[in-house]
Amino acid sequence: MSTPAFSANGLATLIGSIPLQSHSKALEWIFKYTPDIPLWPQLPGIKQEGMLVQFLEGFPGLDRAIDKTIFNSEKESFADETLAFFEEYLTLEEDDTNLLESRFQVSKGNGMGLYTLLEQAAPATMTAVKGQITGPFTLLTGVTDQENRACYYDPTLREIIHKGLAMKAAWQVRFLKQIHSNVILFMDEPALAGLGSSAFISISKEDIKQDQNEVITAIKKAGGLDGVHICANSDWPLILSLDYDIINFDAYGFFDKFVTCKNEIYSFLERGGIIAWGIVPTGREEDIIQESPESLAAMWKDQAGQLCNENWDYARILQQTLITPSCGTGSLSEEAARKVLTMTRDLSKTLRDEYLST
Repeated sequence: MSTPAFSANGLATLIGSIPLQSHSKALEWIFKYTPDIPLWPQLPGIKQEGMLVQFLEGFPGLDRAIDKTIFNSEKESFADETLAFFEEYLTLEEDDTNLLESRFQVSKGNGMGLYTLLEQAAPATMTAVKGQITGPFTLLTGVTDQENRACYYDPTLREIIHKGLAMKAAWQVRFLKQIHSNVILFMDEPALAGLGSSAFISISKEDIKQDQNEVITAIKKAGGLDGVHICANSDWPLILSLDYDIINFDAYGFFDKFVTCKNEIYSFLERGGIIAWGIVPTGREEDIIQESPESLAAMWKDQAGQLCNENWDYARILQQTLITPSCGTGSLSEEAARKVLTMTRDLSKTLRDEYLST
């Protein structure tokens, strides 16, 4: 799955959100704490960079005339907008030469962090570059139509969103390849934590697989490594069965749930999958205060030890490991966020020095 040019080797990277108002300042932090795999920052304090609106640009039927962005399929222009959307999508499916200039781009107004990273990155010091996009399940269940119904339940809107996100994912991989040949793109899918709950009882696993696979395929076709970020518990057998290159989970809070799927985890690792251990806490500031790189290293050793066997020792597991925070830091204080980034960097170095140094 993962390309020979990229080896995880316990390197550190982040989840997108940073609690700052300046993209340049956020990148100073990113380059300082995660220089091997920097990412473009999302600043949730900026309205256009909210998770449920940042990647809807260019989609038909959007209505922003009320307190939130919705899809309005009753707009007089909806049919014409939808036709133009799918015509451009199909043209790019055949020939993506003009993808970077298409409606599927993320503009500076919605993703200034992308463009600031392009200006400031130093590729020679990097192993890869990371991006992120809101995943289809989270958008489909989080954005509504004019009747306040989740877009998932409207077949036309569902197709618009998952095909549009697939093309936007391909666009982002192509954009980030201007910085580095190794591009990692995470689908941020917090809503996948709700699988199996009564809220989503009518949604089939096959439909979820279809939507995920469309975006996964687009990322791979564009030459990127595809990952998924889920910051709580989920249906891990389902997640581990999909063709992700990287699975990022909240190891600080939910390792006990994840590790119950040992056979699926071994299968994922054997096919080259990378586990991004979200082991640096972000959920509660009291956890951030009490933890240290040393305590988190002990936690990782305990967790990885539960996967060790005759085929998988600590060093081999770490070779297929990334170290990340459990989620983004956008809702934290600056002081707490900086400590999260510091611990992420230092934990990665501690583990790499112990298990991978020559």
